[in-house]
Amino acid sequence: MRNLKLLKCLSSVELQSPGSPQCFSVRTDTGSLLISSQFSITEYDPPTGQVLNEVSLTSEDYLPEDGQGVVVGIQDLPDQESVCVATSRGDVVLYNLSTNQLECVGTVDSGLTAMSWSPDQEVVVFCTGQETIILMTKDFEPITEVDIHQNEFGEGKFITVGWGKKETQFHGSEGKQAAQKKAPAVPWDDRRPRITWRGDGQLFAVSAICPQTGARKVRVWNRECVLQATSEAVNGLEQPLCWKPSGSLIASSQRHPNKHSVVFMEKNGLLHGDFTLPFAKEKVKELLWNSDSSVLAVWLEDMNPGEDGKRNTYIQLWTVGNYHWYLKQSLHFGNDPLKAPACLCWDPEKPLRLHLLTRAWASYTYDWGWCTDRSPGDDSQDNANVAVIDGDKVLVTTFRQCVVPPPMCSYELQLPAAVNMVTFHSQPQRTNELAALTADSRLHIYGRGSLFWCNSTEVTVSEWKDSTGYTVNFPLPCVHTALCTINGQVEVNIFALILYIFSFIYVASNVSSFVVYDEFLLLTTHAHTCRCLHLATMSLKDLKAALSSEATQNDESTRRVERGSRIVTVVPQDTRLILQMPRGNLETIHHRALVLAQLRKWLDDLKFRDAFECMRKLRINLNLIYDHNPKVFLENVETFLNQIDSINNVNLFLTELKEDDTTKTMYPNPASAACQSASASGADGKKKVDTICDALRSAMETLDPLKFCLCILTSHVRKTTPELEIALQKVHELRVNPPSEKNAVSAEEALKYLLFLVNVNELYEHSLGTYDFDLVLMVAEKSQKDPKEYLPFLNMLKTLEPNYQRYTIDKHLKRYKKALHHLSKCGEEHFTEVLNLVKDQRLYTEALQLYPAESQQYKMLSVAYAEHLVEQQQAEQAGLLLWRCGEMPRALQAFVSCTSWRHALAVAVHIPLPPEQLAQLARDLDCEEAISALIEGAAWEEALRLIYLYSRQDIAETHLKPALLEAHSNQLTFLESQKTLFTRHKNRLVVVREQKEKARLELLDEDGPDCADAELYSEASSVLTGSRIGSKYSQSNSLKEHIQLLDTASIADTDEIHSLLKALVLFQFDTLASSLQTNYSELLQLIEKGIPEIWQEGLQQGQTPITGPNSTANSIMASFQQPRPSAVPQQDAEILIRPKMRQSVKWKLCMLK
Repeated sequence: MRNLKLLKCLSSVELQSPGSPQCFSVRTDTGSLLISSQFSITEYDPPTGQVLNEVSLTSEDYLPEDGQGVVVGIQDLPDQESVCVATSRGDVVLYNLSTNQLECVGTVDSGLTAMSWSPDQEVVVFCTGQETIILMTKDFEPITEVDIHQNEFGEGKFITVGWGKKETQFHGSEGKQAAQKKAPAVPWDDRRPRITWRGDGQLFAVSAICPQTGARKVRVWNRECVLQATSEAVNGLEQPLCWKPSGSLIASSQRHPNKHSVVFMEKNGLLHGDFTLPFAKEKVKELLWNSDSSVLAVWLEDMNPGEDGKRNTYIQLWTVGNYHWYLKQSLHFGNDPLKAPACLCWDPEKPLRLHLLTRAWASYTYDWGWCTDRSPGDDSQDNANVAVIDGDKVLVTTFRQCVVPPPMCSYELQLPAAVNMVTFHSQPQRTNELAALTADSRLHIYGRGSLFWCNSTEVTVSEWKDSTGYTVNFPLPCVHTALCTINGQVEVNIFALILYIFSFIYVASNVSSFVVYDEFLLLTTHAHTCRCLHLATMSLKDLKAALSSEATQNDESTRRVERGSRIVTVVPQDTRLILQMPRGNLETIHHRALVLAQLRKWLDDLKFRDAFECMRKLRINLNLIYDHNPKVFLENVETFLNQIDSINNVNLFLTELKEDDTTKTMYPNPASAACQSASASGADGKKKVDTICDALRSAMETLDPLKFCLCILTSHVRKTTPELEIALQKVHELRVNPPSEKNAVSAEEALKYLLFLVNVNELYEHSLGTYDFDLVLMVAEKSQKDPKEYLPFLNMLKTLEPNYQRYTIDKHLKRYKKALHHLSKCGEEHFTEVLNLVKDQRLYTEALQLYPAESQQYKMLSVAYAEHLVEQQQAEQAGLLLWRCGEMPRALQAFVSCTSWRHALAVAVHIPLPPEQLAQLARDLDCEEAISALIEGAAWEEALRLIYLYSRQDIAETHLKPALLEAHSNQLTFLESQKTLFTRHKNRLVVVREQKEKARLELLDEDGPDCADAELYSEASSVLTGSRIGSKYSQSNSLKEHIQLLDTASIADTDEIHSLLKALVLFQFDTLASSLQTNYSELLQLIEKGIPEIWQEGLQQGQTPITGPNSTANSIMASFQQPRPSAVPQQDAEILIRPKMRQSVKWKLCMLK
C-alpha cells in the first residue's frame, strides 16, 4: 500500500549539440550521461550542467555528415574506461574517456541493427543486417554467429503425448479459422530487433520480425548462443522487450482488437500473465524495468496525431502488489516534438532514479521514493485512512472500521486524470480529508463526503525554521519525516534507508519502515523484527543503544514479524498495528508495547471494562489490573465491579490471580517509578491474592450478595489457603434458607460451581468438616464414590454423641487440634484417648489450655509433656513443668541431668533432702559443670584428671568419648580444607607472577629502543612508566595471595593435635588417631615444601638502577631492564617475610603408624 513520491527532479536545458539524442548510457562511477547522436558522443554531467567530454563521429567517417547516421547502441565499460558504440553502418567503436580517442574494433559489412552487453560485461551480442546474431567476448573476439530465425524450437522443446493439440481446443465465438490466422506486426513497428538479458547474464532474449509471417517472435538463447526456446505465435505482439532483472518474466506489449496489454513471458516462451493499459489509442514504444524489478516504466505515444498534427507523449510507472498492477506515476510531455523524450533509462545504481533526454537535448533526472500516505490524526475521530494511487483512482482504506486486503478498499475516488500525489489534512479533527494532485496539474480535495478541485496556480512555500530561527536543511531527500518528542525535546525522525534524528545524528541503518504514534516510535527492521520504543522515557543515547542491541527476554518493545514486513499504519487510540507483507497481503498485530501502553492509560482513567475486554481478547494476564496500581484498584473495587458487571468475568479475574507481580516479571513498565508496584502494597504483610479476594468479597457482599454469590464462593476458594469450609457453609445456608429472588443462585447451582473449582473428593472431605450430613450427602452424590463406601461411615457417625461425633470426623480429616477440642468435652471416661491423641500428635500445649491447673488431668498432661521434653534434650523445661505440678523428685532428677544446679538445689531444699545428701548433691553438680567446661574447651588431660579425682567415670562415657570423636572428625575436615586451600592459592600465585612478568616484558618491547638514534632517557622513562603501570594489578594480587598463604601456613597448633592424639590412644581409638596424625603430617610437609616457592629469595629486596658519572648507557639500560618488584607499603612488609617451621616440636606418637 505504498505510493511513489517524487523527491526531486533535476532538469537542465543548457546542453546544446547538433542533431538529436539517439541513445545514451549512465556512467556508473561518476553518474554522468554518455549520449550519442547523429554526429558525436557527448559526456554530460546533469548536476553541474557541464559537458565533460565530446568527440565527433563524423570526422573519422563513422557516421555520415548529412545527419542520416544511426547509433544502434551505446554502453559504458568501466573496466576499460571506455564507451562502446555500435552504428548502423556496422562499425563497433571504442571511445576512450581518458585519452579522448576513438578506435574501431570491428566492422560488420551488412550493418548492425542492435547491440546489448551482458550484465557482467563479459560478452556482447550484436544483431546484423543479415538477421544473424554475433556473440563476442569483451575483447571483441568472436565466439559464434547464428541465424536469428531458427526452424527448431530449441533445447527446451516441450514433450507432448499426442492429445490436447491447440488446433482442437475451443477458440471462442470466432472459431478455428480466426485462431489459426497469424496477424503481422503492427504498422508502427520500427521492425528493428530487440535484445534483453536476464539479470544473472545466463540467458538473453531476441525479439525480431519473422520473415515468413511478418509477426514478431521472441527467442531465448543461453550464454553460449544456443537456442533454448521460441515463443508461441502471439498476435499483435509489439516491439518493446525487457527481461525482469530478477529473472522470472520477460515483458512485452500486445495489441488486441479491443484492448492494449502488457504481457509477460516465461523463459520457455509461454505467456504468463498480463495487465491492461488504461487506454486504447496509444502505442508502446519501450518497456523498462528498474534495477530491483519493483517498477516497470512504459513509454507511450499517441497513435493518431491531433488536430495540429502532433502526438502526445507519456511515461507511466507501474508497480505490482498482491497480483494487481497499479499505475503510480504518469508524466505528460505534451505534443511539442522537441519536448518529447528521445531516450530514457533507469539508473543502474539507484533503483528509483530515471534519466530522460528530450529531442531538444533537455535532460531530466527524476528521483522517486516509496511512501505510505496515511492520515496523521492521533484521536479517536481519525479513521486510520491509507490512500493508494491506482491510475485515475485513489483507493482509500479506513482501518479503524475494517481491514480490507488490497487491491480492494473501503471506498475509491474516481478522478478525471491520473493521480501523481495524494496527502491528508494535518489539522486535528480534519485528518480524514485528503487532497490529490493529478497529472494535468489540478488539485482535487475530498472532505465531508464531497469532492472538488482547485485550479489555483498560486502556491506558497515557506522555509522550515527551528525555534532559534535557523533554516532546517536535510542532508539528503527524505521520503518520510515525522515529528516526535524525545526526552522532552522536539526532534525529527528521517527515513531514507537509515534513521536519523533532527540534528542528523546517525541512529540505525537496518530500518525498513517506521511510524510515530503518540509517545512511541514503531519501526520494522531488516532483521525481521518490529520495535516499539517509548520515546518519552528515552534519550538519544538510549534510542541508539536500543536499536543496536538484541532484545532481552520479556522485552515488550520487540516482536518478530514475517520477512520483509512493512508498517502501513497504526490505528489511533487503539492497539492495532497494520503490516503489509512483501507479496501484498495485510496482517493486523497488536504489538505488546502498544497494548500495554493503552491498558495503562485505561487503568489510570479507571476504565476497567475497556482494559478487561482488551486483556481478555489479547490474552494479557489479568493480574495487571491490580499490579499496575494496587492502591488505586483497592480504592475503586466497587467501580471495577460495576463496570465489569458480569459474574463470569469477575470469576475469570479471580481464577487468574497469582502472587507474582506482573509489572516486574511479564510486563515491566518503562516508567515504573510512576506507578506503585504490587509488592509495595502489602505493607500489612498480607499476600496479594488474599488481599484482592477479601476486598472484592467485601465489596460484593455490600453491593449485592445474591447476584455475586458465585463470585463470593470463588473468592473463598482462590485464597492462598482455600476457605472451603466457609464456602460450603454458604452453600449450606442457601440450602437452609433458599433465596426468593427470581434469578438468585440455588444451593444446587452453587454446589455444582464449587465442584467445578475444586476436586470433588477434596470437597467431600471438607464437607465432612461442616458436620452437616445433608450437605455431605449432596457432595457425595456428585462424587465418584460408591455409596457402599460412605453411607456406612455416615450412619455410624450419626449414632455417636455430638462431641464424640465431631471428634471422630476431625480425626478422620486429620484436624487434630479440633479433634482434641471436641474430645476434651466428652468426659473423663475418654481422657485416655485424650492422652493418647496428645502424645501421638504432640499437642501438649493445646491440651494444657483445655483443663484447669488444679485438675488431675492437667497434672497427667504435664507429666507426659515433661517426659517428651526430656526425650527432646530439654530437661530444664521438663523440670519446671514437674516442679509446677508437684512432682518434686522427678523435677530434681531432670535438673540434675541438665546440670541446672540452682534449680536442683532449690528443689532439693523444697523436698527437703537430708543435709548429707544435699552436700553430696552440691559437690556432684560443681564437679560435673567443671568437667563439661574442660571437655568443651578441648582440655582433655585436665578433664580426665577431674573425672578420676571425683570418681565420675560415667561422664567419660556420656561426655568425654563423644567429644573426642567429634573433635577428631572436625580436625580431619579442617585439615583437608586447609590442604585444598593452600594448593589453590599457591597455584594462583604462580599464575599471578607469570602474568606480571609477561606484562613487564611486553612493556619493555613496546618502550625499548627501536633504532640506534633513540634517546636513552626517553627509553628509560618509558620502561619505568610501563613497569609501574604493568605491576599495579599484579602486585595487588600477589600480596593478596601471600596473605592467604600466610594464614594457611599458621593453621594448626601442634600442641592441640598432640593432646588429642594422646586422648584418642588412651580410649583405644588407635585407628582414628593414626589417620589424624597422617593427615596432619602430610599437610605440614606440603607447607614446608611450598615455602621456598612462595617466599622466594630477594622477594623484599629491590634493585636500584645504576646511574652516575661512572655509568655507561649499556649498564643503565641493563639495570632498568632487570625485574624488580614495586615498592611495598610498610604495613604489608611483614607479609613478604618467609615464615619458619618449628622443627623442635615433638608432636607425633611413635606408637602410631
